[in-house]
Amino acid sequence: MNIKEILAQMCLSEQAEATPFKSAEDGTDYAVWKINDGNTAYVLKKASEQELSVYNTFLVSAERAVPHLYKSLNYCGELFLLMEYIEGHDLRKCDRESLTAVLDALIYLQNMYWERRECQTVDLTFEAILPRQQNRGKYLNDADLEHAYAEYLRLHSSVPRTLCHDDLLPFNVLCANGHATIIDWEYAAILPYPTSLARLIAHGEEDESAFFYMTQADKDYAIEYYFEHLLKENGTDYNDYRRTLDYCLLYEYCEWIMLGVKYNETGSERFQKYYEKAKKHIKTLA
Repeated sequence: MNIKEILAQMCLSEQAEATPFKSAEDGTDYAVWKINDGNTAYVLKKASEQELSVYNTFLVSAERAVPHLYKSLNYCGELFLLMEYIEGHDLRKCDRESLTAVLDALIYLQNMYWERRECQTVDLTFEAILPRQQNRGKYLNDADLEHAYAEYLRLHSSVPRTLCHDDLLPFNVLCANGHATIIDWEYAAILPYPTSLARLIAHGEEDESAFFYMTQADKDYAIEYYFEHLLKENGTDYNDYRRTLDYCLLYEYCEWIMLGVKYNETGSERFQKYYEKAKKHIKTLA
C-alpha cells in the first residue's frame, strides 16, 4: 500500500511522515501508524467497516474517553481511519491512578448508553455474538465447568445492557495525567454491562513480571468503584452485580480452556493455568 498517497487523499501535507506502531503482544509492526505532519500528530489505522460503524453509531458524540475520528478513506478496497493521536501508557502494569482513570472513561461511556438497546451497529449485536459464546461452552470437557457455563449463558441474557468494548484488555487503553482513553473499538456493542470490566481485570496477575500485572487489591478496588459510580445510580443490586460479574469472569477464563481443547493443546502452560483458575473460581459461585 502507498501510505503517502493515502495521506495525500486525506489532505495531509507532502511532508507528513508515517511510523508504524509495534504490537503490544509480539513487538511486530501492524497496520497502524503515527503520522507527524508539522506540529500535528495523528494516528492512521487500517480498519474494518465494523469499527467505523461503531464510531458512527456510538462514539461521535463522546466528548472524552475515545480518540476523535477525523476522516475515513476507502483506498484500493481497504478502509483507513485518520484519528487523534493520544499520548499515554497502557495498563499492563496497573497502578491505582491509571486504573481509576480507565474506570472513569468506561463509566462515562456506559452511562451514555445504559439500556439503550435500540442503538446497534449493523454487524455486531448481542444476538450476533451469542453463538460464539454458546460455542465456547462446547469445548470445556468438564461437567462442573459446563454446568457453571450454562448458568453464565442464562444470566448473560437477562442482565441490563450498555455499550461495551468487547476486547478491553489492559493494552487497549492509554493513560496520562489522570485521564484515560479507550482505543481499538472494532469489537463493541450494546452488551451485558459487566463485559468490559470482566475483560479488563480477569487476566491480571500478582506477579510483576506477568504480561498483565494487576494486584488483587486493585481488582477489588475496581469492582467496588464500578458499582459505586455506575451501577448504584442505575439501580442495580450489589449482590446481583457481584454474581453476574463472577460469571463473566468465568467466561473470560474459559476462553483459554476452549482453545486448548479445540486445538489439542491441553498440555500447554496457559491451558493448565486457566483450567486451574476456572475450577477454583466455580467453587466460589453462588
